[in-house]
Amino acid sequence: MRVSADVETGARTVLSLGGFFNQRFGSDRGVEQARPVVALSVRGRRSTFTFGTLPPRADKTPAGPDRAGPHGLLPPLQRDTLAFERPYEAGFQWTFAGAALRHEMWLVWQRLNTAEHRERFDVGVDAELGAARAVSVPLQLHVVHEGGQLFPSGPVGDSTAAAAGVNVHGRAGPLDRASVETYALISRFGPDRSRPELSRDGVAFFGRAAAERGSLRAHVIVWRGRHFIKWEGDPNYLSVFANGRRYHGTRDYAEAGITRRFRLSASALLDVSGRFHRVENHYEYSYRVTSIVGVGWRLR
Repeated sequence: MRVSADVETGARTVLSLGGFFNQRFGSDRGVEQARPVVALSVRGRRSTFTFGTLPPRADKTPAGPDRAGPHGLLPPLQRDTLAFERPYEAGFQWTFAGAALRHEMWLVWQRLNTAEHRERFDVGVDAELGAARAVSVPLQLHVVHEGGQLFPSGPVGDSTAAAAGVNVHGRAGPLDRASVETYALISRFGPDRSRPELSRDGVAFFGRAAAERGSLRAHVIVWRGRHFIKWEGDPNYLSVFANGRRYHGTRDYAEAGITRRFRLSASALLDVSGRFHRVENHYEYSYRVTSIVGVGWRLR
């Protein structure tokens, strides 16, 4: 839960002040995480730069658990459950929405360098260029770094992955929107710079088809990857076993899901979704019920 007030300090600047609280049902603690909300935003006609606590995606989150990550990256780059595991983020963010180009760029500090552990931060880009009326070219980049020079507390490591592809979308018959996305991905995993033999380079293919009509969305994902390892990536896609041992074959993964979005009010929505997963020869299912309520006010 985030409670904050936006104070307009100028024609283009907004100061956000408040608090963030994270509470999980069944937890022994009343509040598992409490953080201040302090952010300065500079807004232009098409872009916004934020320094401090990053704003929530709130009702801008698209329907579907496969697109519900903190920044909307593909699941193998950044798993969607981080939106619940690490809902508070602070750092820099620059968003831009033009006629043909839109992007989000960010740097988020996750952990300081102390005598017990290395610092940790991630840097990302989510961009899409409209090439034609129904065709766009998406590009995504995500880097997770662990290091720091104040204390030599553990190895210095990096995990980088990038994705580029083509998105064909538009109305199709009775459907409000249909889309087919294909991506080529590469990864560079280096958990310890002092031990280059542990590093791995990976490649992968990600394909997704989706159909939307009214409040319903159905999707199918197909994935094939080889040596693809990524910090913060969804484990279903990665070339790593559950026990941490690396998988040296071609990783196959597929999922099919359906989502129903209920618009409860102008500021509240409820998503109910279910998915069927296939990881190699293993089959599983999952379901999710999420609600987002956003109420804001601004002080002048």
